Amino acid sequence: MAHSHEIEQVSTSKLVFTIVLNGVITAAQIIGGIVSGSLALISDAIHNLSDMVSVILAYAAQLLGQKPNTRKSTFGYKRAEILAAFINALSLIGISVFLVFEAIDRMSNLPEVDARWMFWLGLLGLVANGISVLILEKEKNKSINIKAAYLHLLGDALTSLAVILGAVLIWLFEIYWIDPVVTIVISIYLFVHTIQLLRESVTILMQMAPSNLNSSEIEHRLTELEGLKNVHHIHLWNLTDKLIHFECHIALTEDIKVSETNRLFEQIREILHDEFDIEHVTIQFEYAPNHKQQCGY
Repeated sequence: MAHSHEIEQVSTSKLVFTIVLNGVITAAQIIGGIVSGSLALISDAIHNLSDMVSVILAYAAQLLGQKPNTRKSTFGYKRAEILAAFINALSLIGISVFLVFEAIDRMSNLPEVDARWMFWLGLLGLVANGISVLILEKEKNKSINIKAAYLHLLGDALTSLAVILGAVLIWLFEIYWIDPVVTIVISIYLFVHTIQLLRESVTILMQMAPSNLNSSEIEHRLTELEGLKNVHHIHLWNLTDKLIHFECHIALTEDIKVSETNRLFEQIREILHDEFDIEHVTIQFEYAPNHKQQCGY
């Protein structure tokens, strides 16, 4: 029983519209941040810029991932999106750390901030990011890369709201220290969410077993089948965040024909697909009367 797992693609027009929208709002907020003197507004603009780069990477990686397999690239280019997510996560962590240090430095020498620029451009950012979030809402679970872009856009919508609240406090009560404080809160929020994305992308790139699967549980399930002596030399990894690969050696209790191992293979593949959502299976069958398990993980 063969199974296929096609990776769902995000609409190209949606990605392009999101890129253009973030480009416009980034330029406006950088200019407004410089004019108003608001570090919170500039930090929001930098986050918007990073989101635009993230979506551009997502778009390029999606196109690259659709290229067919070759003799040199036998797995194709499906991991391009994982690599893009990894690069995006590293850059966002760097930006977050930099902005925290800038905000702490500014706390000792508070400049006056034009709250009107801060408010209106914060509102513009909230509207633009809100539209982007709605555009990618139904697409966010199609790949880790699109999920990253979605989370960052959602984070930026929230940070734009924080900028607006900060502007109101400065406007009404002249509480200028709220500007660097908002910057620190924005950066910490982004850092926490990005660390999870970085961990997930590194797990895939390092070919570690998916966190939701236990190789011992799979081994135990397979040994319940009649004719299997033991399962060893197990390898379990994600090719992408959606495609799981599995390979192992299976020692048989009897010296059966190759045609009979085909029947057994189909049973195993169906179990792995239906119970563990594993799509690609490679098995080496072995038989030796005095076979001893010599291979570990």
